[in-house]
Amino acid sequence: MALAIVLLLLAAGIVAFHRLNIEAYPDPSPPMCEIITQSSGQSAEEVERYITIPIEIAMAGMPGLQHVRSISLYGLSSVKVQFSYDTDYYFALQQVLNRLSSLQLPNNAQPFISPESAIGEVYRYQLVGPPGYSLADLKTIQDWVLQRRFRTIPGVIDVVGWGGLSKEYHVEVDLNKLITYRTTLPQVLQAISNSNLNVGARTLDIGQQSANVRGIGVIRSVDDINSIVLTQSGGTPVLLKDVAQAEIGHAQRLGVAGRDTDADVVEGIVLMRRGEKTVEVIKRIESEVEAVNKSSLLPAGVKIEPYYDRRELIGVTTSTVLHNLIFGIVLLFIIQYLFFGDLRSANIVSASIPFALFFAVAVMYLRGDSANLLSVGAIDFGIIVDATVIMVENIFRHLRERGGGSIVRTHSPRESKLLRILLSATEVDKSIFFSTAIVIAAFIPLFTMQGVEGQIFAPMAKTYGYALVGALIATFTVAPVLSSYLLPDTLAEREPFLPRKLKPIYMTVLRRALKHRWVTAGLAVALLAGTIALVPLLGAEFLPKLEEGNLWIRATLPPTISLDAGEPYVARMRDAMRSFPEVTTVVSQHGRPDDGTDRLAFSTSSSLCLSNRSASGPPV
Repeated sequence: MALAIVLLLLAAGIVAFHRLNIEAYPDPSPPMCEIITQSSGQSAEEVERYITIPIEIAMAGMPGLQHVRSISLYGLSSVKVQFSYDTDYYFALQQVLNRLSSLQLPNNAQPFISPESAIGEVYRYQLVGPPGYSLADLKTIQDWVLQRRFRTIPGVIDVVGWGGLSKEYHVEVDLNKLITYRTTLPQVLQAISNSNLNVGARTLDIGQQSANVRGIGVIRSVDDINSIVLTQSGGTPVLLKDVAQAEIGHAQRLGVAGRDTDADVVEGIVLMRRGEKTVEVIKRIESEVEAVNKSSLLPAGVKIEPYYDRRELIGVTTSTVLHNLIFGIVLLFIIQYLFFGDLRSANIVSASIPFALFFAVAVMYLRGDSANLLSVGAIDFGIIVDATVIMVENIFRHLRERGGGSIVRTHSPRESKLLRILLSATEVDKSIFFSTAIVIAAFIPLFTMQGVEGQIFAPMAKTYGYALVGALIATFTVAPVLSSYLLPDTLAEREPFLPRKLKPIYMTVLRRALKHRWVTAGLAVALLAGTIALVPLLGAEFLPKLEEGNLWIRATLPPTISLDAGEPYVARMRDAMRSFPEVTTVVSQHGRPDDGTDRLAFSTSSSLCLSNRSASGPPV
């Protein structure tokens, strides 16, 4: 029954491992809301005075508020509101929205919350069309089809579009003709606005039917714009085409995206909602992309071509953790076998490792926690098996003494093997329990950490605690049961080869150390002092290295350079980076998105993302 329960728990741990949310690294960012406000035509000073400062004043005094930082640019205001780590993100978001709802800004400026987050970007794609397909059409598909489609995916908060041309209707007014026909520019604007309306009326009874009467006035083509009546002169109507010329154009560009040899492409960046599970969200995105590419939703020859998703990084993390786990178990088994000198005992000790790990995984899954490189990869197998080693060694000793190879009191021949195992376990149960409790108590400071340290190391401490509890359960249940099956009734005393060779060396060193006690203590103090002296020279890393295979390069251009003038330099950067054989693709972003939501790349910056091919494997 005990073995059946153990196998059931192992199966539950395996199921929980496949369902466990795995992230590459914990989210170190505090709850933060970024308020973006666009006000075209205003200088940075006016944006600061009339938009940024009123928003900062409105945000003051909120519960949990720590910092308010802002950037004011030409036509753009960015205010970052940061809360304490113990503040719930959605509570903070609601507080910000409540304050913004009562704020009145000049020029009908409307602030909104940016969907950007520290680890929110999970998927990137390029919208590709057949040869000759216009950027305006690709941009239209991105804004009116794909963006809306991706936002309906559970876990996706927004899609940021880069590149392309936004379609607009332009009216080029001739000032001389306005004077000739005695027409003003406000009249032209008002006439265009009034002519682009549908007017509703009452109903009209036709026999037994009732029909709704509507006046259709929505503009559908350039000819409709040219035919708008502005005024009349001597009984003759003055049309818009008499004083102006309507044409199809595009909006002023704020950013340009390029990839490899294509200087102008249309790309999309899918942003994940804060707190969502990355792998599940990416699976839904990939399923949606596959469905869109196979359907008739896109025009013929147009398809979505992804070139980055976070799951590759998570795969690298998972493979790294699994590699470390397998290597650690094998190494621990070899060490146990060398010092125990008994293959069965080494197997019993090693069996507690997967039980402890799957127990920790099951608890994490039930609590809704996520695993990452720090929380799982930092587990020390030596500490996990300490209790099991003590238990198995004591059982092994009692079975060996039953064979008559020890001067310690032997058990009665009438005592069964199970009774001897029970007595062996009860001899060390309290010591094992309290030693494990002391180790768990050593992690209490990690639970009390605040800020970035708490966000990063608290999950590791919890996972470590779960694994130690699982190891303790395995020590009191799995180890004795496996010992009753795998170990023979009696064991002959046989010292293993490695301890037998090391023991004379150890005894010699021990005798000399006890004979020269002051020298031994002095050497220990000197070694400690030398170690302390080397600490300032030791390199330090706050996080373990995790190579994704991508590089993020940022170049800052002169503040006054135009978008068109900076594009040749960006193209030269892409070409220079593509000249390296390890590089698989280079994607550049010059300027900022058309909606102004980008937090980093403003109009004087360029960002380039490289995917490289490692020398020992496929591109990652």
